[in-house]
Amino acid sequence: MPPAQLARPDEAAVLNALRGVIDPELGDNVVDLDMVRSVQVGGDGQVVVEVALTIAGCPLRTQLRDDVTARVNAVPGVTGVKVRMGEMSPDERAALMAKARWRAREGAPTTEIPARTRVVAIASGKGGVGKSSVTANLAASLACRGLTVGVLDADIWGFSIPRMLGLEGRISGERTDAGPKIIPLEKQVGGGLLKVVSMGFLAVEDEAIMWRGLMLNRAVQHFLEDVRWGDMDYLLIDMPPGTGDVQMGLARMLPRTELLVVTTPPLAAQLVATRVVDMARKGYLRVAGVIENMSAFTCEHGTSYPLFGSGGGERLAGEVGVPLIGSVPLDPAVAAGGDAGSPVVLAGASAVADAFAAIARRLVTEVSPVVEMSGCTARMMERVEAALEPNP
Repeated sequence: MPPAQLARPDEAAVLNALRGVIDPELGDNVVDLDMVRSVQVGGDGQVVVEVALTIAGCPLRTQLRDDVTARVNAVPGVTGVKVRMGEMSPDERAALMAKARWRAREGAPTTEIPARTRVVAIASGKGGVGKSSVTANLAASLACRGLTVGVLDADIWGFSIPRMLGLEGRISGERTDAGPKIIPLEKQVGGGLLKVVSMGFLAVEDEAIMWRGLMLNRAVQHFLEDVRWGDMDYLLIDMPPGTGDVQMGLARMLPRTELLVVTTPPLAAQLVATRVVDMARKGYLRVAGVIENMSAFTCEHGTSYPLFGSGGGERLAGEVGVPLIGSVPLDPAVAAGGDAGSPVVLAGASAVADAFAAIARRLVTEVSPVVEMSGCTARMMERVEAALEPNP
């Protein structure tokens, strides 16, 4: 008896097999990423697959071709596979990256950050704009309002939050049912509480941390997943400058993050800060507002001097369509307070303290209000639980 003839494979079967081919950089399969341009199945079982790469010189070119060949060869009835590699157009590449970022966002890992906590990243396009001093003083201002505020120092290379908040020591850990957890260092400020995690509690302050992107991302992931943060009203994240690995990793791991973009008055700083806004929106993060730091300096005689120019914060806010939620005047007391480990907002009344208090008030009341668990959803859950209780 002649051997049975295998049925001719169809396009659907080939596409289903290709869903097993994962682009390791984008973390999804080539079909759902629209990287498969065409599939042709011949009557003799020969299959031709055209795959569009993001760039012609993609370093994964050989691996993807081999994976496609192996997966399609496993489909019953396939007698041979030919893979053609093409290159995406700029529009196709932009659509692919947007889809990959969205899918990564939807598959965000579980973290230790409570659902009710407002997560606010303090970001900038460049270093030297006072992002860490803004984070430290804004955290202290929020705590003075009686709030519990987490502070995550995600600037792994250039950590400075511990010194600015006057915290020393090593963070410890404890074993829980979910595994070992890191315990943040805490500090009472006014009627509130700060919970702080930083590489500064793990590393020697004057020794360089020479890590590349993967290690940086992994450190931030540990701070999000393996720290027992507990209940918090806000989590402020002091971001490293730029639009690199940590920023992209945060968008994937904690997609509910909102950004406050810090800029200084000069046009050059404003233009660089625009890139951070673009990065955030491409990662589907909300840009909550702009803070202008180091605005006019006022001398003891009451005369103001715009040493770094003026209007940068307002221009940036207008250009990207978000509110300017405050301008912080240039004052040597900010640096002095940071060096002493006592944020300037705790030193008594001043123009700088008033500016941070106003930013904190606006953040709480308008921009990113505290989530009240006593609201309608909580009441609804109480009613459901009461209804499910057995009758006496």
